[in-house]
Amino acid sequence: MTSAWIKINLYSALFSGSWCRPHLYIKVVTGPNLQPPSHPLSSHLVLVSICFCCLLQVKCTDVVQAYIKRIEEINPLVNAVVKARFDAALQEAHHVDKLLSEGHGDEDSLQEKFPFLGVPFTVKEAFALHGMPNTSGLVSRRNLISTSDALVVSRLKQAGAIPLGVTNCSELCMWYESSNNVYGRTNNPYDLQRIVGGSSGGEGCVLGAACSVIGVGSDIGGSIRIPAFFNGVFGHKPTTGVVPNDGQFPNALGVRTEFLCTGPMCRYAEDLEPMLRVMAGPGVRKLKLDEKVLLEKVKFYCMEHDGGSVFVSPVDREILQAQRKVVEHLETQCGAQVQYVTIHKMKYAFQIWSAMMSSRDSDGQVPQLFTDLLGDHGKPVWPLWELMKWFLGMSLHTIPAIALALTEKLMKLNPGGNAKRMSMGHNLRTEMMNLLGTDGMLLYPSHPIVAPKHYFPLGMPFNFAYTAIFNVLGLPVTQCPLGLSSEGLPLGIQVVAGPHNDHLTLAMARYLEKAFGGWVCPGKS
Repeated sequence: MTSAWIKINLYSALFSGSWCRPHLYIKVVTGPNLQPPSHPLSSHLVLVSICFCCLLQVKCTDVVQAYIKRIEEINPLVNAVVKARFDAALQEAHHVDKLLSEGHGDEDSLQEKFPFLGVPFTVKEAFALHGMPNTSGLVSRRNLISTSDALVVSRLKQAGAIPLGVTNCSELCMWYESSNNVYGRTNNPYDLQRIVGGSSGGEGCVLGAACSVIGVGSDIGGSIRIPAFFNGVFGHKPTTGVVPNDGQFPNALGVRTEFLCTGPMCRYAEDLEPMLRVMAGPGVRKLKLDEKVLLEKVKFYCMEHDGGSVFVSPVDREILQAQRKVVEHLETQCGAQVQYVTIHKMKYAFQIWSAMMSSRDSDGQVPQLFTDLLGDHGKPVWPLWELMKWFLGMSLHTIPAIALALTEKLMKLNPGGNAKRMSMGHNLRTEMMNLLGTDGMLLYPSHPIVAPKHYFPLGMPFNFAYTAIFNVLGLPVTQCPLGLSSEGLPLGIQVVAGPHNDHLTLAMARYLEKAFGGWVCPGKS
């Protein structure tokens, strides 16, 4: 295996009167399933910053071109970028070079105005990006082209970042394998026979394969954290209501607005916070990102599994071993104390999530039916009829989407059971908030198994419960990579904190990256 480093120095405001310069290391890699990069920028160390661009040592166009070449080499294998905007990206990079060469403002003013100047990024296809498709894998929307940007995309562009294209997702963003009848299936860069997760699976894949610097994802049941786990990168689900969800399809209505979260995905932990600041905009004031975190004073709790739900897989031995190594490191190297806990209601995570997703909001509004979303403002889909069409090869929908529509119908048959699970969910939220307080963190598996083979989720459809439960609890969670398994597949862990204590999980992500190495390039043992 060969590798080369491109090092990008990003400037980001701390909004406290001082500035930090987090470093993004983009490792362009070759693994057993990946081709070597051919661009000359990939052959040596290059420091790209506003300062060096001013000296014309490296041009923004060269950096963007390097990523374009990387995508062109890798995407035929992984099918992650479903629509590119390379010509437009190069034009925008040229404008950056012109801005710098003409000396418009000093370095500090450019840093403040454009904290992500010239940084390439990708966007989950469910988000509107001007001139790009916005189907969310729905065949009936295959000719729809966005005429505007989602709010978070607009904020990143205003900060100077350059979008390279949009990435694959599951149909209507409600399944944990990114495959649909518009773009097909995305493959894991660590093993092409395995899934990338969903629904932000294309984003996880391009980041894990070093085809992008940072990415935009969304999460209503683990759609940021599962792909981040399967592809060995970082993903953060913020506290509910901090980052706007505007401009994505499908967007949440009713009670689901409390569960859907838009958040950052990236290969390096120190880039989560600058991304979160830009994406959140004024919402960042709800958080305490400027507070210094002393991990030795944090109350750590650890839970190794959900208690034995019959609906999900047992936790893999290597995932448990990785989590125990984190506990050991915290206790021996950090001086922290970790308390093992058993939260019995976590055993019913899927049932709680499902019941709360279908509940009415405070105004009595019923969530939009999945069958209506499948119809996309047309006639609602009849699940049984659609299933018959699928068996005959005539359906426009994927089998997971049809199965979800059927499940939605079945949920209505047991209103008493749903009420009981919703009550359990509210009690669990209270229990979790009392446990974590403002200075506690919970260590919990990101998923019970490492990235499985394609189609495996059809046999164990509820494994996403390990992430989904935290959406309905409204808690901030960061998925952190912890190296590779014996099969060369990414391991990881979820770090959970109380509401609006995102600064704790982000600090923990940075700590774990230094302690355990963070992202590991595909093909490296």
